[in-house]
Amino acid sequence: MSNLAKKFSNYIFIATGLVLISCQTHEVKKEVQGFPLAEVEWIDLSYLFDSTTLYWPNNPDGFQLREDAAGVTDLGYYYSSYTLLTPEHGGTHLDAPIHFYENGVTVDELPLSKLTGEAVVIDVSEQALENRDYLIDTVAILNWEKEYGLIPDDAMVFFRTGYGAFYPDRKAYFGTDKMGEEGISELHFPGIAPEMAVWLVQNRKIKAVGLDTPSLDYGQSKDFAAHQALMGAQIPGFENLAHLDQLPAKGIYVVALPMNIKGGSGGPLRVIATILE
Repeated sequence: MSNLAKKFSNYIFIATGLVLISCQTHEVKKEVQGFPLAEVEWIDLSYLFDSTTLYWPNNPDGFQLREDAAGVTDLGYYYSSYTLLTPEHGGTHLDAPIHFYENGVTVDELPLSKLTGEAVVIDVSEQALENRDYLIDTVAILNWEKEYGLIPDDAMVFFRTGYGAFYPDRKAYFGTDKMGEEGISELHFPGIAPEMAVWLVQNRKIKAVGLDTPSLDYGQSKDFAAHQALMGAQIPGFENLAHLDQLPAKGIYVVALPMNIKGGSGGPLRVIATILE
């Protein structure tokens, strides 16, 4: 972790401590305002969950929000409550290591340190937009490092393919609007080359990987080898990230918190980022 990220983490720790103390004295706002955390501008890297949320073509269910109650009660106050239904893997979501690794940790077992911290963005949009089956290789990483320096230890690595511009247009985003097994056979979108995933695990100390496509692996993958390499090293993945075009190449702090599903292989993810520099 860079000194800048450590400094930001310390501010979070200090401010959180002050919030806990000040809650007892009802002076939360006053205590936190003296620290940079109170003035941070966050960028939302998550898509809304609604009727347009995209899921894998063979998912039998999409996102559903059922109204159980909404209106003024007999006692005169307003009340609303809903039931939601969603597969783990769809929209902006987390892949926990157990998704592709038998001994991988589940969503609830992931330490928060894996889900918060410094991040870098490697822009491969020029190549990816020219070739829907583009595989992000080590050359992309090494070219980035020539310009910005080595990927910091314990950083998250995000790849910007430019495909976020297509979301939620299923055909433009997935490469097909067909559903079921037929749709899976016609998926075309960029992803991480398996060899690069192995290289990352062996040569860089990273805590998470994310990108603005439906999967860490490219659309035509049959064995999800990039998933296997990363998950086998207990590295979680973030898929369908939004607004990566609003982030610089480095100097980013990310908070990526999934729904805390016990035993889950993944789950809806709220990802936010702030620019440190």
